[in-house]
Amino acid sequence: MKMTFYSDCSLSKCLLAVAATLTITLSSCESYLDGTQLPANTIAAADVYSNDNMVSTVVTGIYLNMNGSGPFTGSASGNIGYTMGLYTDELKNLLSGNFADVFYKNAVQSGQSGNWSDLYKKLFTVNTAIDGINTSKGNLAYKDQWLGECYFLRAYFYYYLVNIYGPVPLALTNDYTINNRLSRAPEADVYKQIIADLKMAQSLLSDEYKNGYGATTPNRFRPNKAVATAMLARAYLYAKDWANAEAQATALIGNTNYEMPAPDQVFLANSKETIWALATSSPKITNEYGFYNNGMPATITPPQTPASSSVFAALSSTLLNAFEAGDLRFTNWTRSSTVVATSTSPATTYYFPAKYKSAAPNAEYQVLLRLSEQYLIRAEARAMQNKSNAIEDLNVVRLRAGLQGVSGGTQAALLAAIARERQMELFTECGHRFFDLKRTSAIDAVMAVVAPIKLTTWKSYMAYWPIPPNDLLQNPNLTPNPGYLQ
Repeated sequence: MKMTFYSDCSLSKCLLAVAATLTITLSSCESYLDGTQLPANTIAAADVYSNDNMVSTVVTGIYLNMNGSGPFTGSASGNIGYTMGLYTDELKNLLSGNFADVFYKNAVQSGQSGNWSDLYKKLFTVNTAIDGINTSKGNLAYKDQWLGECYFLRAYFYYYLVNIYGPVPLALTNDYTINNRLSRAPEADVYKQIIADLKMAQSLLSDEYKNGYGATTPNRFRPNKAVATAMLARAYLYAKDWANAEAQATALIGNTNYEMPAPDQVFLANSKETIWALATSSPKITNEYGFYNNGMPATITPPQTPASSSVFAALSSTLLNAFEAGDLRFTNWTRSSTVVATSTSPATTYYFPAKYKSAAPNAEYQVLLRLSEQYLIRAEARAMQNKSNAIEDLNVVRLRAGLQGVSGGTQAALLAAIARERQMELFTECGHRFFDLKRTSAIDAVMAVVAPIKLTTWKSYMAYWPIPPNDLLQNPNLTPNPGYLQ
């Protein structure tokens, strides 16, 4: 399935366009999210939301667009896990002077923050869908499902915006007369909106996973109530609402549809740890396999290098040195490749993320939410409330990794242990490390140590990325993030 979206790179112009028509080209939708097959057509906007088939097509198109651009894409220059891994202390660039240097050297400038425009384009589509579904005069059998998915997606996109850019405009309609003059909302207000949208999604979505026909499916590709609950637990944690973060994580952990399998089973397509995974429009390997493996052999003979397999980033020494002896995550979630010695250079061994191992299409899917994070959310929320059972949640994750459980200690020591466990459990996933360092006010201290290793200099303003200059020019109420050339 292919949809036409607004392609202008500025927020103001993107939001200026009021959808008079939606051009929808449909082909082989069934291969994507168990979607809906309809003949190719151009449909007036008023008719787009007139029946479930059409609404399903619009909503499914949002997921398809997530695969095609922005933080979740297979393009390394935009993918949030890849770029943030380079930006912090998870990855190192193997090829000086290529696109990865911008992130590795903490040198992102105003013209290079493409996720801003992409996420606002996605939000425009979501807001248009929410309005269209709510005002539809059609008899929509699955209205709650479609609306629940849209409210979830709006929250999910704003979660990334606020964590990358800080205060951001809260565009909640597709009305350009409002949106193109919005000021930046405080981060606390953005989280209030995220939480409100997730609670709305939670109330609308069913316990079962649904497909594009509204029927129950074993595939975990579209949000259900548990997906909204898992994201709500994360949002409450970031908002420092410890009691509610604990409550939502508890609801998820108590759901018997989800389990903690052995490390080598976590990222398989049928893993019961997966809460939500991003499906693809056609069978393919995962983005991460392409980034860090791509068929690269375990032994490389010069003049070949990892870059010969289009692999440009490896695990950093900082992350490698943080693994404890016997950690099954090192055994199962990393791989090595050695460039053999020559007469002029010694052998060099590189280590790469290997959470996704398969070159077989759809053997694995990109996991966006999984159960172990919920244990770590609850551990942190309980520790912040000085609850002794916080350590039990931490040890669930450690024991699964083949490590000994930790014993009691001070609140500060326990929080440090949880932060370290998040580092080891969630490395290179969805920007977790960057966001964790910022929300715990640890980023300046960590990056002061890491930056010299990367032969660069860290400054505090770099914790937030720059807003594109076109948006600043077109919206007089939009202020820039400090420190960047405009």
